[in-house]
Amino acid sequence: MDRKSLRENLENYRTPFEDESSFVDDFIELTFDDNAFVRERLEGHFTGSAWIVNKRRTHTLLTLHRKLNKWLQLGGHADGHENLLEVAMAEAQEESGLTSLRIVDSRIFDIDRHTIPQRGDVPEHFHYDVRFLFEAEMNEPLQISEESKDLAWIQFDAVEDMVGPNPSILRMLEKTSKSEILM
Repeated sequence: MDRKSLRENLENYRTPFEDESSFVDDFIELTFDDNAFVRERLEGHFTGSAWIVNKRRTHTLLTLHRKLNKWLQLGGHADGHENLLEVAMAEAQEESGLTSLRIVDSRIFDIDRHTIPQRGDVPEHFHYDVRFLFEAEMNEPLQISEESKDLAWIQFDAVEDMVGPNPSILRMLEKTSKSEILM
């Protein structure tokens, strides 16, 4: 998936969630910016994330992000790489140590634009996060990376207690619960 196919995927992306549909056009517009995939674009840039579930669709893998101190899906900066599916896969492997990861669907699963607080010389900015659905084996050992305080498989019915009022994560959870994608 290059910039052009990302734009086409975004143009064809449909969601019943009003909050998510409200920023689809902003994602499409960002694909025209030469610096959209680098973190040096200080007003905001693309990131790629993996919503990882087990085969039975009862658990999701979340990380307690070291800098943000929040339970989140795995993912990170594109650092110039325009294939956000590959970014999501690489970040998920790096942040979990999982080798059983498999892409459930190469289409975009979810998008979210969220604010990242100022840290050092980097001002507050937006992450335009493109998420993909992955599956992994729960019995595989996890390796916590430097970017995490913790990493855990969370049962679907406990996710809200873990993440709090995070509409983005709860939306992905709802999509997974309703999804018939390769179950």
